[in-house]
Amino acid sequence: MPEQQTLTVALGERAYPIHIGAGLIERGDLLLPALKGRRAVVVTNVTVAPLYLERLRSTLEKGGFSVLPIVLPDGEEYKTWETLNQIFDGLLGGHCERSTPLIALGGGVIGDMGGFAAACYQRGMPFIQVPTTLLAQVDSSVGGKTAINHPLGKNMIGAFYQPRLVLADIATLDTLPARELSAGLAEVIKYGLIRDPELFAWLEANMQRLLARERDALAHAVLRSCANKAEVVADDEKEAGGRALLNLGHTFGHAIETGLGYGAWLHGEAVAAGTLIAAELSQRLGWLSKSDVERIERLFSYAGLPVRAPRLGAERYLELMRHDKKVEDGRLKLILMRGIGEGVIDDGVPADLIAAAIETRCT
Repeated sequence: MPEQQTLTVALGERAYPIHIGAGLIERGDLLLPALKGRRAVVVTNVTVAPLYLERLRSTLEKGGFSVLPIVLPDGEEYKTWETLNQIFDGLLGGHCERSTPLIALGGGVIGDMGGFAAACYQRGMPFIQVPTTLLAQVDSSVGGKTAINHPLGKNMIGAFYQPRLVLADIATLDTLPARELSAGLAEVIKYGLIRDPELFAWLEANMQRLLARERDALAHAVLRSCANKAEVVADDEKEAGGRALLNLGHTFGHAIETGLGYGAWLHGEAVAAGTLIAAELSQRLGWLSKSDVERIERLFSYAGLPVRAPRLGAERYLELMRHDKKVEDGRLKLILMRGIGEGVIDDGVPADLIAAAIETRCT
């Protein structure tokens, strides 16, 4: 594996690099050019801080920066206004300025909340992503979606706010719990299903290498996933069209997360089960074959992910899904598949067909 590889999210004057490789937290030559001033805020959580905060602090201090750490509780259940306000308390208490860079060091929850805080504080401060989970490295750190949860719906309050830099250090995945690693693989599989059949086939052949945390395999999965997402975001930054394909499994998955209570299932676990509901529905519409669905289910199962959704009742699913961000003019836009590698957006599926697919895939 090359020491470090770089992609670019092509957004004109707001274009930014995604650096991928091992040991990048120590690479001041990659991080420091994105920063200005002499202070930096690092937002992290109680799990990640003991592992990586001092390494990042050392890199910043060697570059002449003083560091203000803001350490939050860990978990999806803390992705709330109350926790977000802890970031604002730290920024205000530390007399941070609009030009002070905010660095999110952690997984998707930290990246989402750190980005939302950066978007809001003094109407916008520089934002850097240093993702430490596979899910964050392949998906949530790229593209500028930031948000917190609401009891009625996941990620319903937030902003599009692009980072200046994404630094994906593959070495941080060494300390990732196995369940979190599997959760991240759900998002990698997603790219294969919506637009990259070659990636899907590669995952079928290399899943054991990923689960064994072989650096070359992980770097390839992160690079290919980020390349896919960077292309989609460059074409449709604010999700006016094709970017919605990235939400395969998410409408059903968000219903699972909200319905069970945030944190009961990991996001990637809910996305996996939600993707199987989408596959079931696609088969009922005549778009996927039975063997396609079996192939999809087999890969998610091999990755250690759930392939059956919790039994909340079809009506409860539909009620929760009506709060989804992809509802337009009262019509729910679903992300389905016309084949492995061909995602489609459809807002005309009858509710009874959706309910039947949900009931079939619930356990």
